[in-house]
Amino acid sequence: LWPVLESADLLVGYNSDHFDIPILNKYYAGDLTRFKSVDLLKEIKAVLGRRLKLDGVAEATLGKKKSGHGLEAVEWWKQGLKEKVMAYCLDDVAITDELYRYALKHGKLKFKDYDGVREIKLDTSAWEAEGGSPALTHTLPF
Repeated sequence: LWPVLESADLLVGYNSDHFDIPILNKYYAGDLTRFKSVDLLKEIKAVLGRRLKLDGVAEATLGKKKSGHGLEAVEWWKQGLKEKVMAYCLDDVAITDELYRYALKHGKLKFKDYDGVREIKLDTSAWEAEGGSPALTHTLPF
């Protein structure tokens, strides 16, 4: 995994700044927080003032739901259903990628609330802008 992350121009996730990156950073010799990244949940919260579930944003924006949820994945893992966990994780990655690409193209994502489907306008101009951290951040202790 580390060579893949080190060669990436940008890390994209959903709640990745709060969950994925801190967890992975425990096992990485460098500092993943120095990699250029976009956390879609963080972007949504900055505009909306609250957090939204990936499933709700995906359903409203893309018309598709996730294949499960985190607690199910934990149970599947305990039951030895590793293929099911991998499929669930890959599905989350694919949905996150689709949301990222949708936001880049349209400058917004969508979610459902009591008034129906609403839009969240996002400033995506800096997401893929040149500059910032290079693909290899040299955070490893050489």
